[in-house]
Amino acid sequence: MHLENKTFDELEIGARAEIRRLCTTDDLIVFANVSGNHNPMHLHDKDGDGDGVDEAICPGMFVGSLVTAVLGNVLPGAGTLYRSQSFSFVGQAMAGEELISSVEVTALDRAENTATLRTEVRRATDDTLILTGEAVVTAPRHKVSMDSADLPGLIVQRHRHFEKLLDLAAPLPPIRTAVVCPEDPNSLGGALLARSHTLIEPILVGNPARITATAAELGADLTGIEIIEVDDHPLAAARAVALVNERRADALMKGHLHTDELLRPALDRATGLRGGRRFTHVFVMDVPGLPHPLLVTDAAINISPDLKTKVDIVQNAIDLALSIGIEQPKVGILSAVETVNPDIPSSMDAALLSKMAERGQITGGLVDGPLAMDNAVDLAAARTKGIVSEVAGRAEVLVVPGLDAGNMLAKQLTYISHAEAAGVVMGARVPIILNSRADDDMSRLASCAVAALHHARRSGGAE
Repeated sequence: MHLENKTFDELEIGARAEIRRLCTTDDLIVFANVSGNHNPMHLHDKDGDGDGVDEAICPGMFVGSLVTAVLGNVLPGAGTLYRSQSFSFVGQAMAGEELISSVEVTALDRAENTATLRTEVRRATDDTLILTGEAVVTAPRHKVSMDSADLPGLIVQRHRHFEKLLDLAAPLPPIRTAVVCPEDPNSLGGALLARSHTLIEPILVGNPARITATAAELGADLTGIEIIEVDDHPLAAARAVALVNERRADALMKGHLHTDELLRPALDRATGLRGGRRFTHVFVMDVPGLPHPLLVTDAAINISPDLKTKVDIVQNAIDLALSIGIEQPKVGILSAVETVNPDIPSSMDAALLSKMAERGQITGGLVDGPLAMDNAVDLAAARTKGIVSEVAGRAEVLVVPGLDAGNMLAKQLTYISHAEAAGVVMGARVPIILNSRADDDMSRLASCAVAALHHARRSGGAE
């Protein structure tokens, strides 16, 4: 953003400026660290007053600091220094709300080179007044311009969304899970870790010698865990599917075998686990800086999905979003552009999916598209493009045009934005937990938590 100040000689009575700011839970964490104010009333995962609700109320001085952003950036801008500031706090703002901070010049003192400005902060959605006051500042005498991009950014690398998923799944009974070929440290260790968190009760299907050798390598005790001997990977996957059909297991979990080997018997029309929709994969991602989990689909199974498959991709993602506690999932159908272009097939599919949701052919969420990536996740970008939508800038689910785009997006978020990713296959009668060999402990736990929450919701064990 290019910033240019207003010198004292350029100021006029009645001159006004404002800045909009979406206040996030990360903002409040940063403010707590910088200010030293660790009052739990202002933290997203703390019940500060004992009423059983985590508050995440924006601190008064954080809201007040939004006024300084207008004074220092816009009016008067660079070179401005405070002389005094009064505040009256007449309302409260919460994390997740968009606030408008504004200033208006009410008096100018040439002898002192000062400007007096009325200051306000209002909630954008309903124009509720949060803060009012008056600022007296020394105005700049010289013209200054700068690029705000020169300032280093901050990212809070705390994966609180996955922590919340683990908390939500903690009261649930462990889900009986057939773990297919857990014959390497990553897959067996992940299953045992999920068992220690009471997320799953594993049934290990594979080569017993390799499984016990891996357990010895990990220093793990397999006492009390059932091991079913199947030496061949495809046969082990088929046996795991049979365990579900025999009602001995309520989920599948990938071990040390290829994904297609795991899914092939699950897709068998006679003996598999088809549930009436196409199998689709959903990444549940915890992206630092985002105030909510981000679901990306389909990035692992359907290579070039047609419109019919995309309907299932969208509906499966909405169902999973509901299971993890997103009350009304906002689904952005991605394309290269935010307008319908007959030469770009993904934009046509996006428009049709949006209309199908309006007509009740897709249910449970808000669906809009086509949206480009920027205006799907960034309110300012959506506003710049003039997009008026409950989804644009707020998308919690991103539906990609095809597997290559989805896979690249998920890996960019993981390796560039430091996101954690949980993976689950939907469309089967039971959740299928997919983990990559590169996944860390939190990703593996979160995948199991997501599967447990979805199973509980489908079976009536969770709202």
